[in-house]
Amino acid sequence: MNNGFDFTDTFQNLSHKNMSFDEVFQNIKQFIMKDPTGSFKLMFGTDSQVYSRETIFITGIVIQQERKGVWACFRRVVIPRRMTNLHERISYETTLTEEIVSLFTDEKREQLINIILPNIYKGANFAVEGHIDIGSGKKNKTRIFVQEMISRMNSLGLKAKIKPDSFVASSYANRFTKHG
Repeated sequence: MNNGFDFTDTFQNLSHKNMSFDEVFQNIKQFIMKDPTGSFKLMFGTDSQVYSRETIFITGIVIQQERKGVWACFRRVVIPRRMTNLHERISYETTLTEEIVSLFTDEKREQLINIILPNIYKGANFAVEGHIDIGSGKKNKTRIFVQEMISRMNSLGLKAKIKPDSFVASSYANRFTKHG
């Protein structure tokens, strides 16, 4: 059911287009297997941009090895209307992040953790974060939604990050929301 939305189940990055989720997962696994003694963060986040006839949502998936680099990709969703209600848009960003996170089933997360498990005593580490493009500063219009969105991320077992620490949403995904 796609309700006229330009909704894609494929992911892309600067070097690969039309990746299936399975290809994304394999890339993440291979990234971790290159150095299973590393400290890794698997991070998710969505940003949006409202245009005259549509709203573009980009959900980023980033696997980072501390001080060693990243592998990242994103999924693009276009809603064919101006989504100007801030709560609706922030909530939908969070929903799209939740949707991608749900693809990482317990079994898939276990596969990733099992790669580094033998190296825990050598400093290996694996964390999962949900990045939300909102801030709690007094001037930030999104501050009233912070608790609600953090609760949603935490309920998925993710460590929630907001601005200025939510770079997957506020920086990586944001770059790809711009018409190019």
